[in-house]
Amino acid sequence: MPSSQPLPSKENSLFKRILKCYEHKQYKIGLKYSKQILGNPKFAEHGETLAMKGLTLNCLGRKEEAYDLVRRGLRNDLKSHVCWHVYGLLQRSDRKYDDAIKCYRNALKWDKDNLQILRDLSLLQIQMRDLEGYRDTRYQLLQLRPVQRASWIGYAIAHHLLKDYTQSLNILEEYRKTQTQVKQYDYEHSEFLLYQNDVMKDAGKLEEALGHLNQYEDQINDRLSVQETRGEIFLKLGRKVEASHIYEGLLERNPENRLYLESYATACDCHTDDEKAAAFKPFTEKYSRASMPKHLMMKVAHHVQ
Repeated sequence: MPSSQPLPSKENSLFKRILKCYEHKQYKIGLKYSKQILGNPKFAEHGETLAMKGLTLNCLGRKEEAYDLVRRGLRNDLKSHVCWHVYGLLQRSDRKYDDAIKCYRNALKWDKDNLQILRDLSLLQIQMRDLEGYRDTRYQLLQLRPVQRASWIGYAIAHHLLKDYTQSLNILEEYRKTQTQVKQYDYEHSEFLLYQNDVMKDAGKLEEALGHLNQYEDQINDRLSVQETRGEIFLKLGRKVEASHIYEGLLERNPENRLYLESYATACDCHTDDEKAAAFKPFTEKYSRASMPKHLMMKVAHHVQ
């Protein structure tokens, strides 16, 4: 909805420059443009300009002046999404997150499809653990920008956090189906596939996760994560011989990794300190310059004769 205090072409152009100056952190230049608009008696009480001037002053550490100007601007134009959004940004800068969310919601009453306000709202909702609200906001963003990967993943994450794994996986799979042409070394797609696999694991669908990993391994650039994930799944499935081979390979890459050593011991069915010491001993000899196998060996050595 347009402001109830529309500016003529010249002043509107200056106002757009104020917004750009704020985005580029050119605060002093932004204040000069604000002065040009507010210096005209016709627009001395222009709500959105007052609000932006206040926001700019807040960035310069002049907080009291900032609040006075933003509140004054809001009183002059209560139907402006800009004024409400700016007031919310001010509240957020003071860590008054609940108040900031209320301001964002008021801003959306006057411009319900504003992407920036919706993004700012979603960030605060997830910070405040308002997961249902976050889910609803991400759905709105998905409807407004269905071609963007972030829209799909954000909505899937919302369901993931709510432990609605089935819906999260459905959303991720629907998006994956749209990726008909995957470029070589597409790191974003690679990370997407790893995240999809994580949701499968959280859902307890370990066989499905293993099949997914095998199917899309060629499209995942992070080979280390592939092996780590495969080892983790093998362990959870009780396929311990295969898991031990995976962790032996991982230890060749990094014998200092404690998790690899402990997971190897688990894969070898080591329950007592004697058994763990026996499992770690070959690595102290094979990787004599590595300290972690020796450290873990010493930790359990007092039980070994």
